Order: sequence, then structure tokens, then C-alpha cells
Amino acid sequence: MAKVELKKPIVEEISANIKDAQSVVLVDYRGLTVDEDTRLRKELRENNITYKVYKNTFMNFAFKGTDFEALAPYLEGPSAIAISTEDATAPARILAKFAKTAQALEIKAGVVEGTVYDAQGIEQIAKVPSREELLSKLLGSLQSPITNLARVLNQIAEKGGAGECAPAEKADEAPAEEAPAAEEAKVEEAPAAEEAKSEDSVAEEATASSEASATAEDSAEEAPAE
Repeated sequence: MAKVELKKPIVEEISANIKDAQSVVLVDYRGLTVDEDTRLRKELRENNITYKVYKNTFMNFAFKGTDFEALAPYLEGPSAIAISTEDATAPARILAKFAKTAQALEIKAGVVEGTVYDAQGIEQIAKVPSREELLSKLLGSLQSPITNLARVLNQIAEKGGAGECAPAEKADEAPAEEAPAAEEAKVEEAPAAEEAKSEDSVAEEATASSEASATAEDSAEEAPAE
């Protein structure tokens, strides 16, 4: 009876830890040095992962009636458990990476989002990017079309601005073009005016000549009468 009472708090602790867990990974930690074990615990803790060493019998009791009951066949030899309630792939990713440099660490199996995986399956899960990485990629893919659209709109705006400036430049050039035309008109008017004056002079001379001829004829007719 006393042994059962001693086991109960530990089983309840395990049950509480796995209650809202998204993933649980079992490992065999035999052979790890004190330094390696310290570094592993620190890295897991920094990623909000609970890492504990429990007796297999305690974990077996706690797993019963849960999604983690499928881990019972792997509860052999010394076992440690890594539990995550936030990032489902974090325990597999960190443990698999750590095992590459600390070969004494052996992954046994795990349950990720209700599905049980053996050691090879956990290694595949470890290759899945973290939630932050996935969100970053998603955000990047969403921002890319927006960035391209903004670039296109900016180019259109720049072209529109250039188009608006062009008529203004032409308007400024118009008076300059009209000035030579006005000068040419004046030059053309000058000979025309001189020609008009010449024609008036000829007309006046012709009139004077006609009047002189008429006077001479009148004088000639009056002479015999005397």
C-alpha cells in the first residue's frame, strides 16, 4: 500500500505533463556525459520542452487510456521523455539534431499529434520546419505578390508623372516657335507694304499725267477762237 501511495504522485505528474501535449518522444539516455546531459536539458528547456527521466512502470500507468498508450512497447531499458505542448515537431527536431553530436543518445519512438512513430519516423518528423519557420515562409509568400504589385503601381505612377510633364514642356516651347513665325510674317508684310506704296505712286503719276493732257487739249481748242 505504501508503494502505491508513493507511485501515485509521480504517475499524476506524468499524466498532467502529457495532458495537453502535442508530442511526446522517448529516448535512451545511457552513455551521455554529464556535460552532454546538461546541454541537452538546457536546450530543451529554452524551447519550452519538458524533459524528465521516469521509471517505465510509472510512464506505462500514466499512458493508459491516452494517445500515448501506443508507446508502451518501447518502454524498455532506461527511458527519458520529452514533452511539448506548443510545437509538435520541436522535441523530435532538437533530439535528432543533438543525437548527431552525442551518439550515445538514442531515440526510441514518439507520438506526434496523436500518431505514433518509431525512431526512423521521428527522424523524418525532425526534418519538418518549426512553426516560426513555416510562418516566416508563409508571410514571405504573401508579401511577395504585394511587393510586386507595389512595384508595378510605382512604375505606372512614375510613367504617368512623366506623361504629365511632357505637355507642359510642349506648352513652354510653343511661344518660342510662334516668335519666328511672327518675325517671318513681319518680313513678308514689309515687301507687300512697299509694293502697295509703289502702286499708289504709279496711280498718282498716271492721274497727274491725264490731268496735264486734258489741260493741254483745252488750251489748244481755245486758241483759234481768239
